[in-house]
Amino acid sequence: MHRTLLLYFIGCFFIPALVKGQDIHFSQFYEFPLLRNPALAGIFSGNFRFTGAYRNQWQSVTVPYRTMALSGECKMLRGFNTGDFITLGVQATNDVAGDSKLQRTQILPVINYHKLLNEDKTTFISLAFMGGPVSERFDVTKLRFDDQYVNGAYSMSNATRQQFSNTGFSYWDASVGVSFKTSVSENVNVYVGGGLFHLAEPKIAFTEAYDVRLNRKWGLNAGLSAWMNKMDKLVFYADCFMQGGNRMFQGGGLFTHSFDETGEDGTLSIALGGALRWKDAFIPIIKLYTHQLGIGLSYDVNISKLTTASQFRGGFELSLSYIGLWQRLAESLEKVECPIRIW
Repeated sequence: MHRTLLLYFIGCFFIPALVKGQDIHFSQFYEFPLLRNPALAGIFSGNFRFTGAYRNQWQSVTVPYRTMALSGECKMLRGFNTGDFITLGVQATNDVAGDSKLQRTQILPVINYHKLLNEDKTTFISLAFMGGPVSERFDVTKLRFDDQYVNGAYSMSNATRQQFSNTGFSYWDASVGVSFKTSVSENVNVYVGGGLFHLAEPKIAFTEAYDVRLNRKWGLNAGLSAWMNKMDKLVFYADCFMQGGNRMFQGGGLFTHSFDETGEDGTLSIALGGALRWKDAFIPIIKLYTHQLGIGLSYDVNISKLTTASQFRGGFELSLSYIGLWQRLAESLEKVECPIRIW
């Protein structure tokens, strides 16, 4: 068996058996709250938001890993009591990795119920459910096998005798979350929350001979938004995830300056900051925001044990977001105020 095939089997079967499957992540993680905690859906100014991102990683080391994501959130319905409301949304991701083009695609709708806790409409507790289909597959034509080598040279014209009974599979995944959000003062807002992902620990093996499971993942989240004046704002985020025997800590902050005294409703704002994924990467971030449209760019500076090979190079990530306000919908929701004004 050629070493490429051997590495493939190690990557597809033995490594997942040890780590029990791990999730994708984004450096601009604050742009995708549904991946942090389903109960963070709807925590933004306005009543609908669309976000997209493209990530290109490890191009300096191997075949690049490419990850794309799209999400949408909309505060659509009133709740059971005055001041309560419901956020509906969907999170879609596509990840392509390695020579075999190992690909995972997921489409996860979410519903989040926000319960009002005070008369000022600044304190809510939210409970969310997210679930949907996930598919994984690889391209066997991208692999090389021993019987395709002649006199030590690889030839595509040599057909392999290797057989694969299955190059893809699908499963259903589900997650839940809870969050608490409030205004500490007129200019300071905070939230905390927690989520549980992969409730049923779905099977993620390409063959029935292996019982490889996607471990449940526990997450804790926190955020703070503070207006320093009408034009300047500080925002901080932090997450802790536990999945199997693995732990991931990430956190960061952004300083936003508006070039208009109207603050977040101004014609142009710029945000500068950074994030840290513990023992993995330091991430400088810049974002431009104008007329509800945000454009973010970040770069992973690798600080893990792979620095010898990566030379501190990780990958670029580009994000686009749009936050809007349907006035009629806002009025139907009785002008519920959002306690965390992220952008």
